[in-house]
Amino acid sequence: MELPIIYVRGFAGGGSGIDKAVDDPFYGFNEGAVHVRVGKDSTPRFYQFESPMLRLITEQHYRLLVHGSQEAYLDRTPDGEVPSNSIWVHRFYDQAASTFGQEPQAYVLEKAAQDLFEFVQKVRRKTGAPRVDLVAHSMGGLICRSMIQRFIPELTRPANGPLRLDAAVDHVERLFTYGTPHGGIEFGIGFGLLEKARDLININGAEIFGPDRMYDYLTPREDPAVRGERPRDWNPARMPADGFPVQRVFCLVGTNPEDYDVALGLSSKVVGARSDGLVQIDNAYVPDAHRAFVHRSHSGRYGLVNSEEGYQNLRRFLFGDLEVRVELHDRRVRGEEDDDIVWQLETQLSIRGLPIVMHEQTTAHHCPVQIEWRAPEDTVDTPVPLLTTFLATAERPHDVRTGEMAPTVRHALRLRLLSIREKGGIFGFFDHLEQTADFDDTLVVDFRPPEGAAPAQAWATWNSQLPGAIRDWQPGDAPPLADDAADVPGVWRGRVPLPASGQAILGDGATIVLTVSGRPPAGG
Repeated sequence: MELPIIYVRGFAGGGSGIDKAVDDPFYGFNEGAVHVRVGKDSTPRFYQFESPMLRLITEQHYRLLVHGSQEAYLDRTPDGEVPSNSIWVHRFYDQAASTFGQEPQAYVLEKAAQDLFEFVQKVRRKTGAPRVDLVAHSMGGLICRSMIQRFIPELTRPANGPLRLDAAVDHVERLFTYGTPHGGIEFGIGFGLLEKARDLININGAEIFGPDRMYDYLTPREDPAVRGERPRDWNPARMPADGFPVQRVFCLVGTNPEDYDVALGLSSKVVGARSDGLVQIDNAYVPDAHRAFVHRSHSGRYGLVNSEEGYQNLRRFLFGDLEVRVELHDRRVRGEEDDDIVWQLETQLSIRGLPIVMHEQTTAHHCPVQIEWRAPEDTVDTPVPLLTTFLATAERPHDVRTGEMAPTVRHALRLRLLSIREKGGIFGFFDHLEQTADFDDTLVVDFRPPEGAAPAQAWATWNSQLPGAIRDWQPGDAPPLADDAADVPGVWRGRVPLPASGQAILGDGATIVLTVSGRPPAGG
């Protein structure tokens, strides 16, 4: 069955911002966009994106059931009779608005998280759905995590019993966040003084993005009346290992600070280039959770939420039936032990039939894969995770010549390895060619899911080895890859050696390992 989707919006700021937010029946999630940066002259082009809500309605057949008031509609409808394929909005700012003829109440994140849990329970009860999916922008992701990490364990705790940190799995299926400051909001200038001033003055409640307040609303308490002290090594972005599984979390990370024009663009200047204009890249995801990087801003006409990139990642995470994990194995960079050369790997993921890049980590966007960064326990043989994405086998495009659905799901991974000499924090350019890749190739992968007695199969080839255009390549032109996980139900795993140009730098054994896993249906 389709699970209900609950949207949770981000930070609205002061009174005027809150009033503007509540005036919209869907808190802004119904807003689309008509700008996209494409074209060889780099000027903005017209591209009409309807909004994530409308796309869910038209493509996934979801329903908006407001009828004057979503709360009133739910209250008057008998339990189990509300359609589960429905979209809801957590309107937590309504009580803080001045437009409803009532005295505005101060916004408190903890109350928004507790109210969200009540709303989740009501939606589950009225629809009969076992769980809900949560979709959140910016601060909304922190409200969701507060509910998941603190309040569900506290509010469902049996009398005199222990806290169950993973209790949210009984209520929430998946969490998708757009530009959420999971690690807080930090500034690229001021040596920490700006953060301290923000948390002390608390303008418009902005202290919620500082570590002390985050520890408050993200940490469950044995005794709710006892606050507790924040440990020095506590990381707000990290979710408890024995809590809600991070495999159920997807973080969309924006890498475009230039088009975030809030406060005349001052935010992006203060936060820094390695951000979406408000949230720094390193703070925008939960460690070990699924994530994708897209060149979008925190909000606005080039924002994450009202973008095709955001929607396609959301749709496949919620409804895709395949999980694809890509890793680089057995790489040994020549001379890496004592060399001053820094190696950076750019990755771009495209899926056949989509007009956008699903994932993009590049040096120009300040987020390449640093292939030499290792944890203390890592060795040169430790796999380098490149990306995880989700595919929907039902979304295969139809062949323009035959009209039939393509037999395989095709995606392409571009790898571009660049290097630069650095010593003592200073770049050396005497042997450097700017933006010239040492290795540049595209791996084209076709995956055919299992059907009846036929097992899953996959084909892969490097673009440099194709005789013509990629669109003309047919999987049958080469034998399928060997399945290294044939004895593991629901899992396919294959290895693709890098071409000679890549192995010359990354080692003779450098290999791309693809792991494709089946996913249970929503609510399953």
